[in-house]
Amino acid sequence: QVQLVESGGGLVQAGGSLRLSCAASGRTFSTYGMGWFRQAPGKEREFVAAIRRSDSSAFYIDSVKGRFTISRDNAKNTVYLQMNSLKPEDTAVYYCAARRGQVVVTTPSLVDSWGQGTQVTVSS
Repeated sequence: QVQLVESGGGLVQAGGSLRLSCAASGRTFSTYGMGWFRQAPGKEREFVAAIRRSDSSAFYIDSVKGRFTISRDNAKNTVYLQMNSLKPEDTAVYYCAARRGQVVVTTPSLVDSWGQGTQVTVSS
């Protein structure tokens, strides 16, 4: 399985931006579909964005469409989540996720590997 390490979280004011990065180990990164999930205190982990391995098609939950952008750089074994126009309700621990193959990782049950998480806090 691929090992995942997130970075880029932090504290930001509402309306600000952050870019999360997720670095993957190994030489098979391009064979994995990648995704980002988040979990707020007292809530279940939820899907945020995913990117397909083959054509880099992207998928988002409605609440982040137009504000977040997922991308990947297979040469650097890294997936990114650019987050703009952040809102207090975006506050959560953000997790990187991987699934080998063509499946788009939109639910936790589809995930093969998880990162350790990075905290994002948006103040009002």
